[in-house]
Amino acid sequence: MRFAARTNWNTEESELARAYRLRKEAGLPIADLTASNPTRCGFTYSDKLLAPLADPRAFDYDPHPKGSLRAREAICAYYADHGVLVDPAHIVLTTSTSEAYSFLFRLLCDAGAEILVPQPGYPLFDFLAGLDNIRLKATPLVYDGGWQIDIEGLRKAITTETRAVVVVHPNNPTGHFTKPWEIAELARLCRAFDLSLIVDEVFLDYGIAGSAWSFAHGVEGTPVYVVSGLSKIAGLPQMKAAWIAATGPEQAQALERLEVIADAFLSMNAPVQCALPAWLEGRAAIQTQIRRRVTENLAELDRQIARVHAVHRLTLEGGWYAILRVPALAPDEETVMALLEQGVWVHPGYFFGMPEAGWLVVSLLAAQGEFLDGVIQMVDYLRQRITAVTLRG
Repeated sequence: MRFAARTNWNTEESELARAYRLRKEAGLPIADLTASNPTRCGFTYSDKLLAPLADPRAFDYDPHPKGSLRAREAICAYYADHGVLVDPAHIVLTTSTSEAYSFLFRLLCDAGAEILVPQPGYPLFDFLAGLDNIRLKATPLVYDGGWQIDIEGLRKAITTETRAVVVVHPNNPTGHFTKPWEIAELARLCRAFDLSLIVDEVFLDYGIAGSAWSFAHGVEGTPVYVVSGLSKIAGLPQMKAAWIAATGPEQAQALERLEVIADAFLSMNAPVQCALPAWLEGRAAIQTQIRRRVTENLAELDRQIARVHAVHRLTLEGGWYAILRVPALAPDEETVMALLEQGVWVHPGYFFGMPEAGWLVVSLLAAQGEFLDGVIQMVDYLRQRITAVTLRG
């Protein structure tokens, strides 16, 4: 049998994944500092959370390609709370932000076209791009007391095949919020090279210093497609509800084409569409818990790493991950493996496109007891390792 080249992935279990699986199967303790699923982190959800799924309106099969008007109006109300007026006609529902990206790749790109994606960043885009027969080109986020887009590096990456730039606002895992000067430069490049902006705002509500503005207000002279969903906004990754909000030049034509793409998949089921308004309306309950957890765990992380002069946390503006700069005494995979043997599970920086030594990524979402145990063990290991190398030197 012949298979498509786009599915020719290396699916062999990595050494790290195998070690983690075997430790878990053996029942050995693991302090998981990679946790990203709110439903498994000890938060309290309403016992009435599933009640909206029983809405009798879900029995009526009304497959509007953009999704139900009531659900799209609820999304517009969400943006109104961020000070942005969005027309329900400019919203297209999808089952996930992954599907939203795929719709947009199909909308904007022919086979072989390029999308520019910032790094460090979450490694999801590679799979999606391959499935849609397009190429990704990494463009740098740089750190100098804080993260920023390397505008000149981005400009140099643009070719005749480039169709769009992805902006993650705030970025995962750096937590970088796009600044006004960066937006102005992005808009200038998009206008000059006829590009679109795809903006991922799933972590928008988790700013460390409070709420942030949304790209849904549009960017002058630039087609902007904002993707977001309930996975982070309402802490409900299992409900598979997301959307695209389109603004900017040729908006009408873009939405017309998106409607045809969405109509071909008829993705989101009726019960979830009926429940979406209630889940969005009740988002404050889970967001308050998550923000409190992130704030407290971040403070604890800072207290613990203060015990090791050579370990530093990079500036964080939003989201629920923290990046640690550690001495590059060994490849990060070796460090992560050693930490796993101590019962602590963290991400190596290269997982997000960082260099292969000197970077660890920690989730701030874990339950506080588990987080504290894991961070103490991690810091103790790093301190002992640094001390041992110093004494040998």
